[in-house]
Amino acid sequence: MQFDPETLDQSAVYKLLTGSVIPRPIGWISSISEDGINNLAPFSFFNAIGEDPPHVMFSTVRGGDKNKDTLNNVLATKQFVVNMVTEETVEKMNLTASIVPHDTDEFVLAGLTPIASQKVKPFRVAESPIHFECELVHHFALENHKYGGAVMMVGKIVMMHFDDNVLLDNHKINLETYRPVARLAGANYAKLGEIFTIKRL
Repeated sequence: MQFDPETLDQSAVYKLLTGSVIPRPIGWISSISEDGINNLAPFSFFNAIGEDPPHVMFSTVRGGDKNKDTLNNVLATKQFVVNMVTEETVEKMNLTASIVPHDTDEFVLAGLTPIASQKVKPFRVAESPIHFECELVHHFALENHKYGGAVMMVGKIVMMHFDDNVLLDNHKINLETYRPVARLAGANYAKLGEIFTIKRL
C-alpha cells in the first residue's frame, strides 16, 4: 500500500512513522524555567548528530498548537541536559511523561534525585548513568503543519558524565552494565537483543 501524508489524519501518520522508525533512543530531557522550576520529560524523536563538536537533537511536538514546558524552558534559558534511559529507570521515565501542571517538578513526581550540572543550570538525574549537558545552538519549527507541528532543538554538548560502571577501556561503553532502553510504537519499548558484528570493507 501507499500513503500520501497529505491525505491521512495525524493519528495514522504518527502510527506509521513511529511504528517503522524503530528502535528509537530516548532523550530524557531535564530543563529549568526562568522561575527556577525543574522539568523532566522523555522524547523519542532524539539522536546524536555529530561529534566534531558533539551535538544532539530532540524534537518536541506542539499538541493543540501549544508549546510543551520543555520547549518553553529551553528557548528561554538556552540550556538542557540529556539523561539516558536504562532498564532500571524506564518506569520512572514513564512517570515523567505524564501531563501535569507546568509548575510540577517531575523529579519530585517520579521520586528521582536531582544533582547539579557543571556548566548548565538544569539538574541531572542521579539515577541515570549517562548525562550530556547541552547548550542550545539551533531550533527549527516544522512548516505547513496542521495540528501544531514540532520544533527540533539542536544542542552542543559542553560536558559529558559517565558512571564508571558503564565504561570499558579506551572510552568504550559496557552494554551489559549500561542496559539502555529504546522506544517502539504505542506503549512498547525494547531492550538490547542479540548483537551481531559486520566489519566494514
